[in-house]
Amino acid sequence: MTWSTRDIPDLTGKRAVITGVTGGLGLHTAIGLGRAGADLVVTARDERKAEIALARIADKAPGALAEVVSLDLADLADVRRAAAEVTKTYERVDILVNNAGIMVPPRYSTTADGFELQIGTNHLGHFAWTAALWPVLRDSAARIVSVASLAHTTVGSVDLTTLAPGGTPQRYRRWQSYGQSKLANLLFALELDRRAKAAGLDVVSVGAHPGYAATNITKTGPTSSGLSLPGMGMHQVSRIIAQPAALGAMPLLMAATDPALTGGEYVGPSGFRGLRGKPRIVTPSRAARDEELARDLWSASETAVGATFEV
Repeated sequence: MTWSTRDIPDLTGKRAVITGVTGGLGLHTAIGLGRAGADLVVTARDERKAEIALARIADKAPGALAEVVSLDLADLADVRRAAAEVTKTYERVDILVNNAGIMVPPRYSTTADGFELQIGTNHLGHFAWTAALWPVLRDSAARIVSVASLAHTTVGSVDLTTLAPGGTPQRYRRWQSYGQSKLANLLFALELDRRAKAAGLDVVSVGAHPGYAATNITKTGPTSSGLSLPGMGMHQVSRIIAQPAALGAMPLLMAATDPALTGGEYVGPSGFRGLRGKPRIVTPSRAARDEELARDLWSASETAVGATFEV
């Protein structure tokens, strides 16, 4: 049976936390959850963009309660501050969508803590964020969605040396670094599910990817160090051949709400090569299913963020 947003159950009384809602997938995910009745906590780095996003949510999901928490995933101190704000303010979090990220900045750069920017933001930021939120997630039997990418299939492993501050690769290859960060997202999602099940918890961890969706990430990453013709060109091509962000958000919404998913699934578009189409359960790469790599990544991530994530 084909899944659609009409299949989202009533989420009245549920609280959903979504990272990165100032546009694209995060915004449309928030709108979809808000329309179903969920109370929203959305994160953003830019206060002005956050206000614009709130206005869009109010317009597209009238009556939805939405609040903003400032969060910079590229700064672990800020991740801990924001997570403390959430756990102090809200007694429960029923849905967590780890969506925010950065894509292929043209020059090597680092987070505030010295990690390569893509692995540091896309994976370590969300790892530390989820770990800090874990008490309310665990007690709420939450659904946790980690947003990966088709790019995870382009790499066969994760260079764990980049999870050490100053662990600079011999040569910065932006697409390889992006692919590794998205592979790390999926390894984390599947390992979190295994650990939650082993602990007898009702927490559900699911991965999702949007296919090839037209979002601002195709522009803001490649042009983050200044305008670049390749970056602008990729963004223009995406606008022509990619599916709209609202459709790209559908796998995220299915992953966040489908009660048939019990954990460990990966949801993506059903069309040609997973680029577009209605959402369905899809198969992760062999590397994403490597349990030893997942355990090593988990351990290295704990060391990197300076915190134990005990499930």
